[in-house]
Amino acid sequence: MRAKDIRAKAGTEPITMLTAYDAPTAEVVDAAGVDMILVGDSVGNLRLGHDSTLPVTADEIASLTAAVARATDDAFVIADMPFLSFGVDMADSIENCGRMVKEAGADAVKLECGKHTVDLTDRLTDLGIPVQAHLGLTPQRENETGLFRQATDDEAATEMLDLAKAHEEAGAFSLVLEHVPANAAAAVTEALDIPTIGIGAGPDCDGQVLTVDEVIGLTEGVAPFSKKFGDVRGEMERAIEGYVDEVEGGEFPAEEHSHVAEDLDTDDLY
Repeated sequence: MRAKDIRAKAGTEPITMLTAYDAPTAEVVDAAGVDMILVGDSVGNLRLGHDSTLPVTADEIASLTAAVARATDDAFVIADMPFLSFGVDMADSIENCGRMVKEAGADAVKLECGKHTVDLTDRLTDLGIPVQAHLGLTPQRENETGLFRQATDDEAATEMLDLAKAHEEAGAFSLVLEHVPANAAAAVTEALDIPTIGIGAGPDCDGQVLTVDEVIGLTEGVAPFSKKFGDVRGEMERAIEGYVDEVEGGEFPAEEHSHVAEDLDTDDLY
C-alpha cells in the first residue's frame, strides 16, 4: 500500500484505519485487512500512563513505529508526530519527520495541522515524505481549545475547510477530521479530492479511524463517538485471575509443565 493507493480510494470504497503501538497488535491489525495503521501519540494516555498526549516524545514514537513496521506486511504505516516535534523550526521538523520514514520504517507521517503546517506539508511532500493532515479536534492543542467538538459554527467550519484545501494543495494525501459535526465533515469531504478519515465526524467521510484499545475493549470505557467491538480487558482479567488462583492453590505448574532430568544426580548438588 502506498500513499497514492490511499488517495485513489477517495469516494470509491470505505477506508479503514486503526492505531497500533506494538508488533503483536500490528500483526493482528494488518492480518485483518486494515488499510492504514497509525502509531498514534494517543499511546501517551492509553499505554504510557500520561494524562494527555503532550508528554510523548519523538524517540518514543520512532521506537514504536519501528516495532509496528517490522510486523506489518500490507497496511500503510503512519507515524503520528508528537507535540513540538514539528512546526517550531523547519529544519528540525523535516529531520524529525524524515527520521520516522528513513529510520523507523514509516510510510508517512501525520501532523496535527494549522496555518503553520501548510508550508511544512509542502516541503515534506517535495522531499518524498507523505503527509496525512489532521484538523478539527487536535489534542496537542488541548490547553488552548479543550477537548471539545470543533467547527460548530459557520466561522470555525469555514476556517477548517480553508485549511483542509490549503493542505490538499500542499500535497497531503489524506485528512483526518476529529470530533466535528457530521454535516461539516460531509462538506469538507465533498470539497476535497483527497480522502477524509473521520473520528467522531459522522458517516460521510471516506474512511474511519479509532484507537485499537477502544475497538478491542482494552480500555474501561470508550469515547461517545467510538465503539467497543470486543472485551480484551475482560479476557485479560479472567486469565490473570486464573493464573493467580492456580499458583496460590498449588495447581500450577503441574507435572506436564515441568521437565525432570533422569540422569541428574541431585545428591551431588549438596
